[in-house]
Amino acid sequence: MANEHINNILKTLPEKPGVYQHFDSNGVLIYVGKAKNIKKRVSSYFNKNLDSGKTRVLVSKIADIQYIVTPNELEALLLENNLIKENQPRYNVLLKDDKTYPWICIKKEPFPRIFSTRRVIKDGSEYYGPYPSGRVMKTLLDLIKQLYTLRTCSLSLTQENIKARKFKVCLEYHLKNCLGPCEGLQTEQDYTVDIESARSLIKGNITSLIQSLKDQMVIQSQALDFEGAQQTKEKVQLLQQYKSKSLVVNPKITDVDVYSISSDAQFGYVNFLRIKEGGVVQSHTIELKKKLEESDQELLTFGVVALREKFPSTTREIYLSQPASLPFDNIHVSVPQRGDKKSLIDLSVRNALFYRQDKLKNLQIVDPDRHINRIMEQMKTDLRMPVEPRHIECFDNSNFQGTNAVAACVVFKNGKPSKKEYRHFNIKTVVGPDDYASMEEVVYRRYKRLLEEDLPLPQLIVIDGGKGQLGSALTALEQLDLRGKITIIGIAKRLEEIYFPGDSIPMYLDKKSESLKIIQQARNEAHRFGITHHRNKRSKTNLNSSLEEIEGIGPTTLKALLDTFKNIKRIREADIDSLTSVIGKSKAQKVHDHFESKKK
Repeated sequence: MANEHINNILKTLPEKPGVYQHFDSNGVLIYVGKAKNIKKRVSSYFNKNLDSGKTRVLVSKIADIQYIVTPNELEALLLENNLIKENQPRYNVLLKDDKTYPWICIKKEPFPRIFSTRRVIKDGSEYYGPYPSGRVMKTLLDLIKQLYTLRTCSLSLTQENIKARKFKVCLEYHLKNCLGPCEGLQTEQDYTVDIESARSLIKGNITSLIQSLKDQMVIQSQALDFEGAQQTKEKVQLLQQYKSKSLVVNPKITDVDVYSISSDAQFGYVNFLRIKEGGVVQSHTIELKKKLEESDQELLTFGVVALREKFPSTTREIYLSQPASLPFDNIHVSVPQRGDKKSLIDLSVRNALFYRQDKLKNLQIVDPDRHINRIMEQMKTDLRMPVEPRHIECFDNSNFQGTNAVAACVVFKNGKPSKKEYRHFNIKTVVGPDDYASMEEVVYRRYKRLLEEDLPLPQLIVIDGGKGQLGSALTALEQLDLRGKITIIGIAKRLEEIYFPGDSIPMYLDKKSESLKIIQQARNEAHRFGITHHRNKRSKTNLNSSLEEIEGIGPTTLKALLDTFKNIKRIREADIDSLTSVIGKSKAQKVHDHFESKKK
């Protein structure tokens, strides 16, 4: 049975692909695993009756769990391979040194060959991969062979050897799979054109190739070559799944430390990745508490120093997510902007963000009051408010082709919906679809009543809409002498812009910020609550009008029918006796005849 610490970890694990690591009570890594969904996979160790005795022993020794999020499942497979080789955890099947994933090599030589290999040699050749799926790699090599006439022999095709006529063309030439550069029948310049095209294909520029294969498939189908068309279709499907290179492993990136930072109002989270011999072999994240509103650059500098003390490193190259002044000599520091190096920074940032989310989720479970205080402080900072928005109210209008205009006001207390305080409004003074006038009426009525009843006012008002709706709400506050006493903002749906009174330029909060999420939640609740009321009102209006058109059926009769049968469907399906028992025989006959005539 998992202890409290493990249970808290399980509640906060991400539902993302990646690698998970189990540690024992001494902090020793005892198992590494990959998962399509980290949360489901790790939870299964503790939620299922385990049949294997070895697995039960492993679970009994787990004292801590860490994870590394990857872009996809294949990347997780590669990363798992690296971590097992580097750390050799006790409960993993140990991988042999020669069990590596295959690469595609463009050999550095005259008339370069393209072939698969499991050995990456630093001889100036180009290596692409690795490929967790050998089938995908083979498909790509087969396509290259079909598209380009490249040699497969290992002859040394120097100009001297060719001029000396040391070689003769082979069967591949007669099969038209090669143009015979060994006898000087193809120039190196012409050969290089095919190599460049193949290199572009290997790098992932396959859109045009897929289209050509689809065209080929159509031609094969029209020629009734269904077997060939099926083979071509399978190649298209494999190419669409194809990943040209790995974000986790690159043979050109060796012995590098990667650092990135994610922060909020109170903490900074610095992630560290160690790249050794082209692969990620270690990941760790630390939390730094802000004392004096330190910048991300300052926190990153402090975090790098702390992490290099914790994990001593001999690397002479460091990648950072942003510039920082590091107190190290003879170390090259860079901030990658593109390519595989930037992809490693993105991977590090992603793991820093997930670590932060885990901490916040755990805080919400263990200390909900502290969690709420942190969010309120963050909202105060983000929205430049004088006080924390402990009480938020959000307004939304709703109408259907100008009819049945209604509005909704939802209330949030400490970041959570307070549904008992939600209020509906039927628009009374506005004729037609006028959102601005409707918003002014509703806001005025809401806060006039709160003032009259001496009820607490909110610290933040959110208006669903842009500058127009915000201006109307502001007019209502001015009439009540409340302008400047309550923070009021508008949120426009299209780009989630935040508008402030008197400021024509909107503010954009981070899409992942908790402040924006609470504002969006309030807006969505107001919209849902308003739409529900509007739908009910429209339905009731249609019901009343349907019954009121029956001669001799007035409000009293209508109320009696609705009180008994609840809705028009039951009234329509009721028999004469049931109707008579409620409204009498004469009126019951009229109602029954009315609905019978509608069926004809």
